[in-house]
Amino acid sequence: MADDYLVRIGRLIRDARQHRGWTQSQLAEALNTSQSAVNRIERGNQNISLEMIARIGEALDSEIVSLGYAGPMHLRVVGGRRLSGAIDVKTSKNACVALLCASLLNKGRTVLRRVARIEEVYRLLEVLNSIGVRTRWINDGTDLEIVPPAELDMEAIDAEAAVRTRSIIMFLGPLLHRMERFRLPYAGGCDLGTRTIEPHMIALRRFGLDVAATEGHYHAVVDRQVRPDRPIVLTERGDTVTENALLAAARHDGVTVIRNASSNYMVQDLCFFLEALGVRVEGIGTTTLTVHGMPVIDADVDYSPSEDPVEAMSLLAAAVVTESELTVRRVPIEFLEIELAVLEEMGLDHDRTPEYFADNGRTRLVDLTVRPSKLEAPIDKIHPMPFPGLNIDNVPFFAAIAASAQGQTLIHDWVYDNRAIYLTDLNRLGGRLQLLDPHRVLVEGPTRWRAAEMMCPPALRPAVVVLLAMMAAEGTSVLRNVYVINRGYEDLAERLNSIGAQIEIFRDI
Repeated sequence: MADDYLVRIGRLIRDARQHRGWTQSQLAEALNTSQSAVNRIERGNQNISLEMIARIGEALDSEIVSLGYAGPMHLRVVGGRRLSGAIDVKTSKNACVALLCASLLNKGRTVLRRVARIEEVYRLLEVLNSIGVRTRWINDGTDLEIVPPAELDMEAIDAEAAVRTRSIIMFLGPLLHRMERFRLPYAGGCDLGTRTIEPHMIALRRFGLDVAATEGHYHAVVDRQVRPDRPIVLTERGDTVTENALLAAARHDGVTVIRNASSNYMVQDLCFFLEALGVRVEGIGTTTLTVHGMPVIDADVDYSPSEDPVEAMSLLAAAVVTESELTVRRVPIEFLEIELAVLEEMGLDHDRTPEYFADNGRTRLVDLTVRPSKLEAPIDKIHPMPFPGLNIDNVPFFAAIAASAQGQTLIHDWVYDNRAIYLTDLNRLGGRLQLLDPHRVLVEGPTRWRAAEMMCPPALRPAVVVLLAMMAAEGTSVLRNVYVINRGYEDLAERLNSIGAQIEIFRDI
């Protein structure tokens, strides 16, 4: 590595560290190295590996360090290895992003415990920071403190970060109470086909919000005279739609009834958080929510989001496709009961502990142990339904599981336009998946997985499914440009390695 390259990298690291407000000693502690080593790196006097550059970038939450010179992240997977031991489920990605948006309701200090350190969270933090919200990681980087300003500076919004996350759409509910005019960049995120925001608008118009979409932005105007005078009936029982309606209702001075609401895990976590802020919510876990709003919310609140059922399903699927015995701890069982019932019918050998509560005191958890099983294809098709049905985000994992089972399985992913198409990427790894139409895939098993090199699908869950198949395939596979996986999973490769996988992170220079 040339000396001038080391000097340039050193300057980038120094600038990112100073921007974060850290001393060299603080960065050294985060990297488990010495202050003198950090000093040498910043002066360009020490050779530095791509892995160390990536670690520094992650510690400083700085994409320019982790990606600017090192290129996109790839994974090299040595497959055919059995997993063993135990692994904990992390907190919910979808709950964390909803709570970050909900922090805009509060004038006081919000502390969120064990926040998932993922790209989706980082992008939202960049957006929040750009409009004046102060955030910092505390307690050795496990918890997040959020302090809003008296006035938000929406003109300074980080549009580049905003368009990389679909969660930005959930700023509409809180912002309509803070200003009469504002604009937001178009929502981005996974490439899952056309997804209209009209269900959001139908709900939020009842609070006086009118949105025009032009030139890459949502232009919002609020009429303070408009108030919901009858129950709001959501035209789509969507998670983010329900969350946006809840966020709008939380600071509405009155009682709001929301019908056909989602009762999914992230919605329940948001309701529990609103209760911690002092907002009374009736009907949590049902499709009718009654919100007793507070026009002013000024509370110092400390809240622990619950564990992620989709990550739990990912880990269970990893055990199934690699024919491993694995214990997955802190599984939110209420949101995986249908999936487990289907897997039991397919022949899955597993057991579970008695239930206990998550740190929020409300969500029920268990520890699940999965053992190698001879699976048979289910008689009925696999298809999602709103909670308490099979989770929409868990459907892709059944493609890999069905490919490990004897017989044919029909998977009907009716929610998204494109996602079923991405599942056919498993054919590159030896799968036998036939695309019947943009929503239906016929999976033939069992599969003799084979190694391959391929690009990561541009959708989070299918991308992880491809990674799991690579773990089952004998030989060495390469999965290129895995940013989409980092959007939703914290340190997934390292955590899988801790239970027996062999996955190497690398970058192109």
